Amino acid sequence: MMIILLIIIYASFISLGLPDSLLGSAWPSMYTDLGVSVSYAGAISMLVAGGAITSSFFSVKIIQKFGTGKVTAISVFMTAFALLGFGISKNYVFLIIFSIPLGLGAGAVDAALNNFVALHYKARHMSWLHCFWGVGATIGPIIMSFNLHRGGWRSGYTTVGLIQCSLAVILFLSLPIWSKVAKKTSNYANDESSNFSLRELVKIGGAKFAFLAFFFYCSLEATCGLWASSFMVLDRGMSPLDAASWASLFYMGITFGRFITGFLMIKLSASKMIQIGQSIITVSILLMLLPLKDIFLGMGLFFAGMGCAPIFPCMIHQTPEKFGTNLSQAMIGIQMASAYVATTFMPPLFGLMADNISISLYPYFLIVSLIFMFIMTEGLRKVHKKASS
Repeated sequence: MMIILLIIIYASFISLGLPDSLLGSAWPSMYTDLGVSVSYAGAISMLVAGGAITSSFFSVKIIQKFGTGKVTAISVFMTAFALLGFGISKNYVFLIIFSIPLGLGAGAVDAALNNFVALHYKARHMSWLHCFWGVGATIGPIIMSFNLHRGGWRSGYTTVGLIQCSLAVILFLSLPIWSKVAKKTSNYANDESSNFSLRELVKIGGAKFAFLAFFFYCSLEATCGLWASSFMVLDRGMSPLDAASWASLFYMGITFGRFITGFLMIKLSASKMIQIGQSIITVSILLMLLPLKDIFLGMGLFFAGMGCAPIFPCMIHQTPEKFGTNLSQAMIGIQMASAYVATTFMPPLFGLMADNISISLYPYFLIVSLIFMFIMTEGLRKVHKKASS
């Protein structure tokens, strides 16, 4: 039963990853077609992440009332509806409207599934779970690139929306399995977590470091993914079609890296994997900075994904260990919200910088995010080490 459910959860994370990389790969074609500025992608990104922040903050109460299975199924259906809406949109205003259910659908399911796996499965499964997010995020630009050659960006969104619909049907059919597993694993219930306010959670030792670590990690990942194609087109002179394909290397690196991480975590600790990932990201940004051939930029994006691969799942899986199982759902909900706050504000911030200064600042923005992320993860590690000694 647990294996069947794990497969369903993996499929759910594919559905989470599919929409995340579409906007970045399609935007060089979208903004010219819609007649808007290149920085307008930031507003869409902000609304999607804003919806996710809202649902993440309320994830504890929502999950306790409806259960993880129903929340997941309904959320995937909402994202399918939103993506199909993108596919029929003729005006930028409609993209803004459909961005709201897209974000709301992502937030609660993200918090629910991350906490479920952190409590019920070993660390390697958390890495493989996010590997499947990478599968979706890698396939997204490939689907979009194919449709840009054929029917345009709208058909790309419609294709992904139909895939999401299929996954939503599977999830609704699997609801009896979720109910059976919930009854067998009721000892993991987190009823206590909903009694803590945000102010009380922030005061817990190491909580501020944890929340800010997620913020700066997602600042790096979201900015890297959203603006990669635009950086290649506007700074390196590549065509939009080629840039959309090359942008998938970042998500391919995340996917491959998380698959490998699952095996490495049998021997290495989560803290060590986070440090290794940060080192690989440093190398990747250097490849982007150096005036080398385009192939090295592609390698830089791939290694940036490889470096990002272990960080997010390792930080998530550490949550019950560092803060206790009774607080894990609440803490993961706030961590997800912190992540989405970064996704909301940091890529648009870079979009304004690209519009008003230069898009060549792209790798420098990434390295600043990396430095602050390192400070926060090391701070959390030291606080936990001191509390355990």
